[in-house]
Amino acid sequence: MEQLDILIRQSLQEDMADQDVTAQACVDEKNRATARLYAKAEGVLSGVTVAARCFTLYDDRLEVQCLKDDGDHVQSGDLVMLVSGSTRSLLAAERTALNFLQRLSGIATTTWQLVRLIADTNCRIADTRKTTPGLRYLEKQAVRHGGGVNHRMDLTQAVLIKENHIAACGSITNAVHACYAADHELFIEVECETLAQVEEAVAVAPDMILLDNMDVATVAKARAMVPSSILLEASGNINHQTAAAYAATGVDRLAVGAITHSAPALDVSLLIEHVNAS
Repeated sequence: MEQLDILIRQSLQEDMADQDVTAQACVDEKNRATARLYAKAEGVLSGVTVAARCFTLYDDRLEVQCLKDDGDHVQSGDLVMLVSGSTRSLLAAERTALNFLQRLSGIATTTWQLVRLIADTNCRIADTRKTTPGLRYLEKQAVRHGGGVNHRMDLTQAVLIKENHIAACGSITNAVHACYAADHELFIEVECETLAQVEEAVAVAPDMILLDNMDVATVAKARAMVPSSILLEASGNINHQTAAAYAATGVDRLAVGAITHSAPALDVSLLIEHVNAS
């Protein structure tokens, strides 16, 4: 919570929320109102608690009532939150709260859409580290709210041997042996771009093999080469049009960077009503 508060304070400061010249000119400081936050599109919510904290951190006299929770499915028109108190405070914190809520709900919704497409398989949708700087924890939490799973949070949590590591070590075999020798007791995953690399990776038995930028037919061939003791993940060219076909090959996970780096924001709006100048 302390780190979240720091992030929110930085975001409020970025918007100069305490110097809202428009509200200060147009709205009497005695005005009190209730704001309604509601969805304007179908989706899955994430960032409800963050948005609520934006309001109360800006002005602890604001009263927030969350009518929906993170992970809840909403339809257009559904009421998400009520916030009551100083009209000026509502307007000052509005954009920061909505930025978090719309962005995170967009990630949750995009994840949910992909999860729904592969629901009849045993495959899972996974995220990557392609996140907005400073927002990784919240964006990965949004993936979970949408029904996806998290890849490693940072570089300490698992070993992922990619093409540049392989180039530096000389081969997949050398890289995997070096990681085992380091004895970090961490999950080891190897990225493969060709079936020849898959064959080499199978021989040194990592925990998971990542099939990078392979078409569906090649992924299916790789699936036949990899024993069930090694998890198999596909990445690259995976979207709403291709996810079902990739999942049908029998891979265990689909890693999709787009669910965090390119998810469109969920349309959520705030309307001020019940203004009371007394």
